[in-house]
Amino acid sequence: MSTLTFGIEEEFVLLDPSSLATVDVGAQAVAELRAAGAGVTHEFRASQVEYVSPVLTRAAEALAELTVFRRHLYDWSRAHGVLACGAGTPYDIGAGSRVHADARYERIADDIAGLADEHQINGLHVHVARTDRDDGVDASNALRPWLPLLLALSADSPFWRGRDTGFASWRALHGRRWTTHGIPPLFADAADLDRTVSAHGGLGATSDAGTVNWNVRVSATHSTVEVRVCDAQLSADDAVPLAALIRALVDGRTRDVRPVEPAAGVWDAALWHAARHGLSGTLLDPVSATVGPARHAVRSLLAAAGPALTAHGDLDLVEGFLGRILRFGTGARRQWDARRHGVPALAQLYRDAMAHPQHEARRTASARVP
Repeated sequence: MSTLTFGIEEEFVLLDPSSLATVDVGAQAVAELRAAGAGVTHEFRASQVEYVSPVLTRAAEALAELTVFRRHLYDWSRAHGVLACGAGTPYDIGAGSRVHADARYERIADDIAGLADEHQINGLHVHVARTDRDDGVDASNALRPWLPLLLALSADSPFWRGRDTGFASWRALHGRRWTTHGIPPLFADAADLDRTVSAHGGLGATSDAGTVNWNVRVSATHSTVEVRVCDAQLSADDAVPLAALIRALVDGRTRDVRPVEPAAGVWDAALWHAARHGLSGTLLDPVSATVGPARHAVRSLLAAAGPALTAHGDLDLVEGFLGRILRFGTGARRQWDARRHGVPALAQLYRDAMAHPQHEARRTASARVP
């Protein structure tokens, strides 16, 4: 099987460096960064920007692309007196925060009414090529059991309106309020998917295919599957291994592992559990469908994805990432640790992770999955 190409979308929020509240300078950032040649676009909130990678084949290539953009965004934000952050939710929301001036976004804001003011979330979205849409549906079905674990690994949004939520991923809780959310249904084929999406049309906030908010979406126009479960990441050193892991799970080699299908609704309950605890407690192991220590589920994941990771040359990268965050914690844990020393320490974490990830010295330690 040839190497699967993939792409990465990262959403970032722009903050006041003192209060860590959002500031609506996204349009200016997009205009000036585009003029400098960066692949950047607008997002739903006027305080956000989104980076869109080129088509990628290797993890090293992805890391180079993401690192270069993050450095451009860091330099721009510093020159304009703001702070750019890769986290699933902003620490706080600035007064008068607006939706970006765009007809589609404004229609969505009208559809979701009072939710619009709180739709202040940032994700890491990974697109993986498939041979056709039926193959994309097979990949979507295979991904379903792994989505709670991917959320736990990527949890990076513990704060909301300046307060500790107690959740590792508060962004995931916001996502549950949409008309469609969470684990996608099992589909027989692309025609079954199309019927399901069509049946949602006109219900709630489902105005087009782009407003179907499952954690996995099969493109209606391209031979790709998009995985949307992950929070935005503090560091490119975390975003790229997550993307490599997702590519491996989409790869057909992984489908030889058959997770147990639990009772109806259990995968979705496992998503809530992962959002609450991240890797700090128990998780549902997809292979055995039993709840146990997080490291057991991570071992199952590595065993399932190992052949594809090896084929793509990503095994060492992902093993190091998994061992590191089991030892030192996800972005949520690092944010909690920094916030104990005050908002300035949290701001410094954001700066270092954006432009100088090597300064987080403890995270460079050699680690493997225990």
